[in-house]
Amino acid sequence: MRVKTSITLARDTLRAMDRAAGKRANRSRLIEAAINEFLARRMRASRDARDLDILNRAADQLNDEMHDVLAYQAKI
Repeated sequence: MRVKTSITLARDTLRAMDRAAGKRANRSRLIEAAINEFLARRMRASRDARDLDILNRAADQLNDEMHDVLAYQAKI
């Protein structure tokens, strides 16, 4: 379901939007697509930050395990 809303944009932003959207495109669709892309990027960044935090907290243990595994490898 779509809900009508009102926003205020700078004239230059509106012109750039119209150029990007083309003659047959809909401003609302362009804004919606831009917002969805922005939100998806923020969600990915948040998830990546959580993953990095988990890896950093486990880094010492993971490195110890890696050194242990490497110690069992045959020397070439």
